[in-house]
Amino acid sequence: MLDFLGNLERTHTCGELRAEDAGKSVVLLGWVNRRRDHGNLIFLDLRDRYGISQVVLDKDLSPAGHAKAEQARSEYVVAAIGKVRVRGKDAINPKMATGEIEIVADEIRILNDTKVPPFSPAEDAIGNEEVRLKYRYLDLRRAEMQRNFEVRHKVSFAVRQYLSDQNFFEVETPLMTRSTPEGARDYLVPSRVHPGSFYALPQSPQLFKQILMISGFDRYFQIARCFRDEDFRADRQAEFTQIDLEMTFPQQKTIFRIVEGFLSAAFTAVGISLPVPFPQITYDEAMRQFGIDKPDLRLPGLTDVKAAFADGDLATLAIDPALPVVALRIPKVGELSRKERDDNKPLFDTRKGAKYIDDLKRLEKSFPDAVVKLRKLAKAEDGDLLIIIAGDAASHIQASDTKSAGRLSEREIAVYSAAGNFRVELAKKYADRHGAFAVTEQVVASPERNSGLADGSAAFRPIWVTDFPMFEHDPETGKWMPAHHPFTSPHEEDMDRLVSDPAAVRARYYDLAMNGLELGSGSIRIHRQDVQQQIFRALGMSDEEAKSRFGFFLEALQYGTPPHGGIALGLDRLVMILAGASSLREVIAFPKTAKAIDLMVDAPTPVSDAQLKELHIKTVLKS
Repeated sequence: MLDFLGNLERTHTCGELRAEDAGKSVVLLGWVNRRRDHGNLIFLDLRDRYGISQVVLDKDLSPAGHAKAEQARSEYVVAAIGKVRVRGKDAINPKMATGEIEIVADEIRILNDTKVPPFSPAEDAIGNEEVRLKYRYLDLRRAEMQRNFEVRHKVSFAVRQYLSDQNFFEVETPLMTRSTPEGARDYLVPSRVHPGSFYALPQSPQLFKQILMISGFDRYFQIARCFRDEDFRADRQAEFTQIDLEMTFPQQKTIFRIVEGFLSAAFTAVGISLPVPFPQITYDEAMRQFGIDKPDLRLPGLTDVKAAFADGDLATLAIDPALPVVALRIPKVGELSRKERDDNKPLFDTRKGAKYIDDLKRLEKSFPDAVVKLRKLAKAEDGDLLIIIAGDAASHIQASDTKSAGRLSEREIAVYSAAGNFRVELAKKYADRHGAFAVTEQVVASPERNSGLADGSAAFRPIWVTDFPMFEHDPETGKWMPAHHPFTSPHEEDMDRLVSDPAAVRARYYDLAMNGLELGSGSIRIHRQDVQQQIFRALGMSDEEAKSRFGFFLEALQYGTPPHGGIALGLDRLVMILAGASSLREVIAFPKTAKAIDLMVDAPTPVSDAQLKELHIKTVLKS
């Protein structure tokens, strides 16, 4: 028999009461986490968002309450009315914040019962993620998930507070706009009142926030919902949230200072000190030192070891002397067996025209002096795994080796990239071996879990990467493509190279990386219409095409547009890092699966013919 709440009100949460509250009359409301029946005594662990309190029903003191507790089961919603009592010394539970007390209840009301759940929210881990997502409302009751969303709330609140204090206005931009593809596919929304026309859900508020700068808002931010119709990964969802901001008249360092400020505030909100300013590195140097444009500073970088070899040595080893020769070092892994070396082969990308040498004992037999120099250059210690990566002289990979204004060539980048990706994959594989560094674990509540990081590094290592290439060469079409969105400004001193030497043009573009993940990216924007048209033309876009796609924006640029710039950081990804989660799905309340399905609401689904007719749409399915 279920009870009504009546005029009963909660006096305390289930995580609030302590020994000093002994003797207080209290009303607790929540879910039964666990029930233990000891005959004349029944114990209910009552749970809400704030914690767990133990409720005791003594048959001798309250026969009616005991009888009601006999009916209760896990996940029943109950009210417990009684008094706080200090537990005996032998009964104290040090693992619970409320472990020194219990509530001796004289009344229990069962406010709702439950079907037998497919899993218990009291469990620490549930293996089947699809079941978790189908019954997300149960999954979100788990303490781990509640902690994740506490982190998310604190981060969002701290960011808003900081930016408001820095004179930023929060402005909402449209969720239905025109389709201006930015690299990924748009999600399209058909218009009922304009047959055959579609809105698009925004991939970002990019053009709107730039228009706000034209409008004189000076400083804008938004915790913005964005949508991209692209393949899913653990760190990617079709709909996501980003911390989006834009400023007028900024220098790059101004934007960095603002971002470092709100990130420091966000980290402080969850109990972590994040030193500022963050280190900076150019794109070319990031590739040379780490082989990747989102460096994980917890791992040792790449070391240039070409000097360890004589020219004849490189020829004997079939190494291309014109390309980089680098070493990667993984601390404390120890010597690999033949089987382990074979197992590592699939982790190396041979498509980039690079090769590697991981058996230094064998190499030492033919090149003893070179190995001694190698170890010295790489600062390798006993037990460190040392691997050499270089250009393969036998490779037939076609790539440009032309250097533009001192920048890395495509072939050099390919070798560095092969080394950088191999470095990250091996680091993940050997994270727990002989105390080797961990790559992916950060847990706010348990910083000691990060004590195995390389070189004693902190758990969170941000870095700015700047001066990216403005263009990328498409070997299939032979055209230069924008490496970023086409509203990114080139360096002023590179403007005269837009047509003559596109590979040399540096973008005023920057990324913020942390622990091997890209947190966000931004740029100083193009604020002059003539420069914007130059960029479109450099990309092979005719004036007519530019007007068709971006006419409203090009017109807005003609009305006194100030210099401006900004950035967008992934809120979901930031919270994932802070919560120590392995996937964005752990920090998004109602996420999609890897196949873009919402298992809880069963979406997407077909719609009725009547709805399609009203929207003037006909679907054609492939047989």
